[in-house]
Amino acid sequence: MIQQRYYTTQLQAGLGLIEETRQLLQVYQPGMTTVQLYEAALASGRFPLVTARRLRNIVAECFAPRYLRDPHAAELLKILVDRLTINELNQLLFIYTARANLVLADFVRDVYWARYSAGRNDLQLEDARAFVENSVREGKTQKPWSETTIKRVSSYLMGCCADYGLVTTTGRNQRSIAAYRIFPKVAAYLAYDLKFSGLGDNQIVASPDWELFGLTPIDVRDQLKRLSLQGLLILQAASDVVHIGWTYKSMEELIDVIA
Repeated sequence: MIQQRYYTTQLQAGLGLIEETRQLLQVYQPGMTTVQLYEAALASGRFPLVTARRLRNIVAECFAPRYLRDPHAAELLKILVDRLTINELNQLLFIYTARANLVLADFVRDVYWARYSAGRNDLQLEDARAFVENSVREGKTQKPWSETTIKRVSSYLMGCCADYGLVTTTGRNQRSIAAYRIFPKVAAYLAYDLKFSGLGDNQIVASPDWELFGLTPIDVRDQLKRLSLQGLLILQAASDVVHIGWTYKSMEELIDVIA
């Protein structure tokens, strides 16, 4: 039986926190616990303008749920932090943040891409608010949220989309939808990450992680074909059945190539 995941307010601890995450990845050493990472970050001198209390909050409430829950995520991202472009790394951070914050993942899938598909080029705070209100009504939060919480979470969703480059600011409460496309290296990373998480080939194609980039299963197959042309994998597809031959035997092998 799949345990239901509820929406939380965890984004209030920090939105994209991209620069802070980059710095923490530099400090991180494989096997570190949340407490060890906090202590190492505090001693590193990399956060001179951040109070000890705020730094503890960033590590425990933002970094750990996103990058320490998966035993290898921080380790792999540490290797990539200086070897990918800023925009490529940001897309990987976006994937992990969305996995850790279901409210963000659903907002991007159900609202952001729906508006894009409908030919709209703007996203307003009111859109986020309507999404959160409906979600609370539908029982997607463990208990009903107050008006204040709904307002704050709506703002966090818009802020996260801005941090990760899905939207650009065009007005006080209005954002313009950006031309957001998954980068080839990110697509390769995601495909292999899903494979090593234990998914079968057809499950990989159908993974909701691709929907964060507006991709349908047909689009995913096209992405995999392009990766196949680069020699990163071997794709065989007939009707709805997909078979993927994996060129590399570990994430580290893949990273050595794409980085």
